[in-house]
Amino acid sequence: MRTLAATRRPAGYHGSYQGDVAFFEGWYVKLVSADSSARLALIPGVFRGGTAEADEAFVQVLDGVTGESWFEVFPVASFDADARAFDVTVGGNRFGDRGIVLDLPGPGLAGEVTFGALDPWPVTCAAPGVMGRYAWVPVMECYHGLLSFDHRLEGALTLGGRELDFTGGRGYLEKDWGRSFPSAYVWMQSNHFAAPGVSLSASIATIPWGRSSFRGFIVGLRLPGEGGALHRFATYTGAVTEELRVDDATVTWIMRAPDGVRLHLRATRGRGGLLHAPARAAAHRRVEETLDARIEVRLIDPAGRVVFHDTGEVAGLEVHGDVAGLGALHDR
Repeated sequence: MRTLAATRRPAGYHGSYQGDVAFFEGWYVKLVSADSSARLALIPGVFRGGTAEADEAFVQVLDGVTGESWFEVFPVASFDADARAFDVTVGGNRFGDRGIVLDLPGPGLAGEVTFGALDPWPVTCAAPGVMGRYAWVPVMECYHGLLSFDHRLEGALTLGGRELDFTGGRGYLEKDWGRSFPSAYVWMQSNHFAAPGVSLSASIATIPWGRSSFRGFIVGLRLPGEGGALHRFATYTGAVTEELRVDDATVTWIMRAPDGVRLHLRATRGRGGLLHAPARAAAHRRVEETLDARIEVRLIDPAGRVVFHDTGEVAGLEVHGDVAGLGALHDR
C-alpha cells in the first residue's frame, strides 16, 4: 500500500519502503536569473548502499556560468524528506515546493530563494506523472518525476562572496530515484524560449528489461495558451524515434507520434561541469552536464507544416554512456 501511494506522489520521498537494498533519490533544482547571468543546478539527495558505512546524504552544486561543481557529503542521519510532497532537509539546507534555504560552507553558497506556483507534469491513476504507465512497473532500474516545467523565482544567494540575484528569474524541478542511473542516456531541458511560457524536457535512455533492454524516451513540450498545451512524445504513447545522432558538438533527435506529428530537436553543447550519478555500487560515477546549451525545437504537423519553431537558451544537457549503442536499440 505504501508503494501504491508513493507512486501517485512522484514529488515525495520513495526510500522509506525500499528495505536494505541499494537505493538513491535526488531532486534536481535549476535556478536561472532574470538576465541569465546566474545559473545554478542544485541536487539534494540520499544514497543507501545497503550498509550503514555506504549510506550518505549529499547536496551537489553546478555553477552553470563557470562550470565549477561541488559534491557536499552529509551523514545520512541529517537527511529527512516527506513521502507526500517535495520537502527535503540535508543538514542545514532545506528544499521544497515553496523554495530553498541554503548554507553550504564548501562552495560558500547561502541564502534563500522562493518559488512561484509550480507547473508539474499531470498525475492521474492511469499515468501517475511523466513515466506514464511505466511508473507502476515495480522492477524499473530508475524512476523519474517532473515537478515543475517552469516557475517564477524571488530572492538571492551568495556563492563564494558573489551575490546572485534570482528575483524575476525562472526555475525548473525534476527528480530521479531507484537502483541506478541508466548506463546510457541523453537529457535536455530549457524553459528559456523567445515565446513566453514555452518549456521543454526530453530524455532518452537504455532501459533494462529482463535479460534484454530497450530504448525508452519521454518528451514534454509545454506551449502557451489556455491550459498550457502539453505535447507528449514517449514510448508509452506509441511515439517512435526516427533519428538519434550524437557528435562532439550536437545532439539531433527526431521523433514521430502515432498521429504523424513530428518533433525535431537539435541541441548544441556548451561547456559543462562534472556531477555525480548513482551506480549500483556507489554514488560517485561522474557525468558531464552543461547549463550553457541551446535547443532548437520544431513541431511539425502531419501535413508537413511547421506549427512551432523556437530555440531554448541556457539549456541543461547531459550525454552519458554508449549513446551509439543507445541509437541502435529499438523503442518499446
